[in-house]
Amino acid sequence: MSVAYIGIGSNQGTPRAQVAAAFEELAALPQTQLTGRSPMYASAPVDAPGQPPYVNAVGAVRTGLAPQALLSSLQAVEARRGRERPFRNAPRTLDLDLLLYDDVVLDTPALTLPHPRMHLRAFVLQPLLDLDPGASVPGRGEVRELLRACAGQRIARLD
Repeated sequence: MSVAYIGIGSNQGTPRAQVAAAFEELAALPQTQLTGRSPMYASAPVDAPGQPPYVNAVGAVRTGLAPQALLSSLQAVEARRGRERPFRNAPRTLDLDLLLYDDVVLDTPALTLPHPRMHLRAFVLQPLLDLDPGASVPGRGEVRELLRACAGQRIARLD
């Protein structure tokens, strides 16, 4: 079994409910066990002015699925939850990003691991740090240090 971290985000419909439902969907994936849920955070959209704020979180799973199979399962969940991709950075009912998969480093047309922009996003790094205070991103360093470099990004923990 491998350990993977999944970024979760929503800014359409009822974002908190979408994120909560995403955790349940992760728990129901084949050969996969949800082992951790971060708190939810509110964040401003990145590179998408005028959109509503996002609700973000990170889920930890143990999975027997290979990275590409896990990604395909995540995309199927997005589709079931109404995700559409009309243009880059479009509003999302649900966005599920495969952030880390063990210490795998991969760069294919379909999948890049670790996620190529996770080290630049406080809304990913803080929830990941909540789940795993010792987490690191292969080729980038410790999450704690990466988060310090994102200090200007405002996120707010939701109760």
